[in-house]
This record gives sequence, structure tokens and C-alpha cells, in this order.
Amino acid sequence: MSKNNASAAVLDSNMEKAKQEGKLINRIKKSRTSYLMLAPYLILFTFFTIAPVLVSIGLSFTYFNMLEAPTFVGWANYVKLFLDDDIFMIALKNTLLFAVITGPVSYILCVLFAWIINEFRGKMRAFLTLIFYAPSICGQAYLVWNIILNPGKTGWLNGILIKMGFLDEPILWMQTEKYVLPVLIVVQLWLSLGTGFLSFIAGLQTVDKSLYEAAAVDGVKNRWQELWFITLPSMKPQLMFGAVMQITQSFAVADISIQLAGNPSVNYAGATVVTHLLDYSSTRYEMGYASAIATVLFLLMVGTNKFVQKVLGRVGE
Repeated sequence: MSKNNASAAVLDSNMEKAKQEGKLINRIKKSRTSYLMLAPYLILFTFFTIAPVLVSIGLSFTYFNMLEAPTFVGWANYVKLFLDDDIFMIALKNTLLFAVITGPVSYILCVLFAWIINEFRGKMRAFLTLIFYAPSICGQAYLVWNIILNPGKTGWLNGILIKMGFLDEPILWMQTEKYVLPVLIVVQLWLSLGTGFLSFIAGLQTVDKSLYEAAAVDGVKNRWQELWFITLPSMKPQLMFGAVMQITQSFAVADISIQLAGNPSVNYAGATVVTHLLDYSSTRYEMGYASAIATVLFLLMVGTNKFVQKVLGRVGE
């Protein structure tokens, strides 16, 4: 009897699966035009995003020098990365500091500035938005810091500090180990303020104004409560987009460090995971080891993104 019941249960399960598959096929047939429209993007996304990630993960288990065929080495690259590569550990520490400091701080400042600027109207709001976003649309805006941090007396920062009496001699900002990382963090923070700014401005303008009137009736008493209980929950998609962009930018710091501090920087004080990756991929051509570095960075980004999604999911609670 029990065998018959088990057989019947399996048969019902198979029939249910067949029904679901049939429904899926019917939905695809009905929406085939939409799928055809999506096909070019899906093909490009697969070839230029998914495939490179999978290839990089595969190469991370090999020794590959661009001249010979890849040789499988198992976990050797990862063992070397975490146990023998002191420079990578410095770069990882610096990258995590960038992510922990510039990520949350610039994200919160972006939301607050967008909220404040959104209170203005017309041309004033457009002007303030342009001023705030300008550093992000200028590809190499950070190069102005070469003038500000010039090691001689002609450097703006040295000149101001000497004139005000805080310094007797100019400081070699990017050639002195203890100053390199703090300066890079300040520059990165300045650049990253515009990352999610436009999406936040757009999100703020889509909030239903009637919600504020209803909230006032329900006991919301001030603007901060409006922000937490009404505004932020109403713009969660924009908050998520800004968070993803912020995470990507904070973990991918490289150009700023290379241009301002050099590669390598003084005692690797400005080294990041990406600069270390570029060293092995573009200079040494150890592509297997570089792929291991890239895989670790990818996993860090994915893990941080999942954590941020959970945090943002609690907004308004």
C-alpha cells in the first residue's frame, strides 16, 4: 500500500512539473517578441560579463604566463596570495579601509545633500546639482590634486599652511608614507560624492507628496521622521542602485593611487587590490595569479553587496 502511495506521489509530482514547464513554454511563446528584443543585450551581457568572470575563476586555478598553455596548479595561487604575498595583504587592508570609510560616508552624504538640494526649485536646484555632480563627470578631475599637493612651496596646500604659520617647510605629501593613504581617502571621498547623487535626486522627485500629508495625520512630527519613514522607503530602488555603484567604486580604487602616489607607492602605502592586480596582469603577465586576485575582489564585492541589500531592506522599519 505504501509503495502505491509513493508511486502516486511521484506521478503527481511529475505531472505538476510537466504542467509548470508547459506554462513556462506557453509564456515564452506569447512573449517571444519581448525575448527577441532582449536577446542582443543578453548575448552581449553573457559574452562580456558572465563569460569573463567564469574564465577568470577558471584561470585562477592555473599557472598562465600568456606564452604557454595554462597549467593546473589547484589552490596554489590562493595559498600564495594569503600566506606568502605581503604586498597583497597591505593592498587588501588599504582597500578595505577605502571601502569602510569612503563607501558609507560618501553614501550618507550623497543622500543628505540630494535631500537638501531637492528642497530648492528651478534653476537654483539645477545649478547646485551640476556643481555637486561635476567632479564625477570629469574623467580625471583628481589630477587637480597634483597641483594642490605639489611638494614644493608652489603647492596650494603647502603655500596656504606656510602662509598661515602652520608649517616652516613644505611637506612631501605623496612621498611621505604616513600621509599617502589619508590623502587618497580624502580625494576618493571627494570624487565619490556624485556616484549615486543623480539617482537620489531622481528618486526624491518621484515620492508621492500625499504620503507626507497622511504621515502628518498619523503622527510624523518632523522632517527627519519624514525622511526615515516616508522618503527613504519610497526610493529603495534608487538607494540600491547608489549602493551598488558606491561599492564598486570604493573597491575598485586604482587610478587615483597610481596618478597621485605612483605604482608602487612609498612602501606600498597607497597600494590597493586593483593596483596589485594590474601589476601582475599588465607588468608581470602572470595571468593565473592575477585571476586569483580578481576572483577574491569579485567575491568581496558580491559579499558586501548582499550585506548592504539586507541593511537597506530594513530602511523605514
